[in-house]
Amino acid sequence: MNTRIYELSKYPHITGLSVMVALILILVGCNSGKKGEAAAEQKNPKCKVETSLFGMTPEGDSVMLYTLKNEQDITVTITNYGGIITGIYIPDKNGKTTNITLGFDNLEQYLAGHPNFGALIGRYGNRIANARFSLDGETYTLAANNGNNSLHGGVKGFDDVTWVPEVISCDERAALRLSYLSVDGEEGYPGNLSVTVTYELLMDQLFITYEAECDKATVLNLTNHAYFNLAGEGSIRDHILYINASKYTPVNAELIPTGEIANVEGTPFDFRKPKEIGERFDQLGNDPVGYDHNFVLDGSANEKRLAAKVLDPKTGRFVEVSTTEPGVQFYTGNFLDGSLSSGKTTFDQHSGFCLETQHFPDSPNQTDFPSTVLRPGEQFVSQTIFRFGVEE
Repeated sequence: MNTRIYELSKYPHITGLSVMVALILILVGCNSGKKGEAAAEQKNPKCKVETSLFGMTPEGDSVMLYTLKNEQDITVTITNYGGIITGIYIPDKNGKTTNITLGFDNLEQYLAGHPNFGALIGRYGNRIANARFSLDGETYTLAANNGNNSLHGGVKGFDDVTWVPEVISCDERAALRLSYLSVDGEEGYPGNLSVTVTYELLMDQLFITYEAECDKATVLNLTNHAYFNLAGEGSIRDHILYINASKYTPVNAELIPTGEIANVEGTPFDFRKPKEIGERFDQLGNDPVGYDHNFVLDGSANEKRLAAKVLDPKTGRFVEVSTTEPGVQFYTGNFLDGSLSSGKTTFDQHSGFCLETQHFPDSPNQTDFPSTVLRPGEQFVSQTIFRFGVEE
């Protein structure tokens, strides 16, 4: 695994700012508040983090909800249970603001079980075949929680733990840092792993920066599993999608990569020219129908680049995704079945899409895929940026 420390971590470079302004922002910096407590009042009253009690876990842990706000009229709500993004509220072309993510307004529904709505995923996002892998001559057995395979970290992944929160006081951004220690043997993974994830709302962008260190060689694939619906309701089939990928990784019937890295040209996986998400569902031939595939991003490895853009033509809202990761999992909510709801909104099939930035599924068992091994003395750093806006 490449362990280069990306300069865009901590103080991200923002498109449209001059170099001089960016340097000033870096020099000003941010101050960390006490863990679990709101930071002191900031000079910019529109850029703030509000803290409220979200509920209690069965183990008796207090779970908080953190509301990040800024001058762009964007609000992001995050809970330290599972690092879940519970809401992203942005205006449409008529100025009407709504939540563009799938989730709940109470902790109880998250505790009752859900398909990873908005959650941090680890240690290993996506699937590992046969719930096992070998590393340095030793075989590690994981929880088989997806048929024969391990999915999203196992039975109790990073989405089901309470993270230690830290509100960061900073005039130009609203920021929350979450930390978690995954102990040796947790869900079958080797080594103690210290993980920090920082959410930063700055202007029209939400930065997610992942950092980790270990004391024994392990495998790692961190992501966020937000489901988007830019209309705030209905189906996402008519959303228009662009993916910056000329290749993808085909999968077998269990959604495990075959090992091939195939060209998208001439297939329903070619989104290099924007197309409606559901335009070619009938060509996929899978059941339930829809996309659940890893795309190999074009561009230089380990450098931040555009991964995808999605536009809802009715509301004008769009989201752009940039990342330092080599791949993105595009998922169209195929397994949503209407059994979950929030208020008057029912989460039916294809009512949300995910763009999970990542290393490739089953990489620990695929020698031709980019490595996901992290070793002692190395630092894992990855960043994904969601930019929101409106097109008339």
